[in-house]
Amino acid sequence: MSSGTRLTEKLVQGMAPARDNTFHKNDFGHVLICAGSEYMTGALVLSVSSALRSGAGLVTAFAPEAALAPVKFSCPCALTSPWGDDVASTLRRANDLMQKTTAAAIGPGLDEKDPRSKALVELFLNEANALVIDAGALNIISKHKEVLLPLMASRKQRGLLPAVITPHKGEMKRLLGEDPTHEACSEFAVNNTCLLVLKDHETRIYTPHDSFYYIEGDNSGMAKGGSGDVLTGLAAGFLAQGIKPCNAGAAAVYLHAKAGSLAMTYIGARYMLPTDLIDNLCEAFEDTGWR
Repeated sequence: MSSGTRLTEKLVQGMAPARDNTFHKNDFGHVLICAGSEYMTGALVLSVSSALRSGAGLVTAFAPEAALAPVKFSCPCALTSPWGDDVASTLRRANDLMQKTTAAAIGPGLDEKDPRSKALVELFLNEANALVIDAGALNIISKHKEVLLPLMASRKQRGLLPAVITPHKGEMKRLLGEDPTHEACSEFAVNNTCLLVLKDHETRIYTPHDSFYYIEGDNSGMAKGGSGDVLTGLAAGFLAQGIKPCNAGAAAVYLHAKAGSLAMTYIGARYMLPTDLIDNLCEAFEDTGWR
């Protein structure tokens, strides 16, 4: 294992996607967010909102019908598409959407007991060219490791980009079947050819090439449900704009943390909410030189 690289403003500045003034919306990528359920609609709203703020040209929310109403109200810039009533129709709709999008994210707020969710995770691992996996999708993978981890590991061989996975320590422990030590996480990223973002007070980003980035944190205000959903949408938005997985994950982590620091300064760690991260992304981008 090589020594880690600290994420800094100078390092992340060079990862910014191009913003050509002659481009139109399709040139800035199309994100597909598969997330949410009837009783976890906020996860979908947060992921979609941050994907929209990422600079992507189009964002589509793909979710059970009951989860889409909050998106239509809170995110009028987003497109929406409901799941089908059964597994087969849901997979057909998802496959059609993937033909039109450049990056996808799956997981926040998913109902892990819904058979459509497991089928979608398998489809996204098989077909989505650029992919972020979080939350419920990671737990589904943990329950079906024998089938789903080989699909993750073989993505590069099948011409797809390595997946970006964004677990917290509990989710990572379920994936590993043991405590998420530095060595175990590094080995997992290499063996499964993925970019592993282990979310913690010091977030570490393990690459498939036996290297890692890290960023220190001292912001308890980000330890609230929904903060990770913002990161998921941001990383997917960067992938959609053509940033390679390693840079997309690293830039998303840095800018997410920067927005959190700004929210803590303006509002306070005790009172800030994940929505405040989204509100402060604009200043985080500006401060980092992303224009």
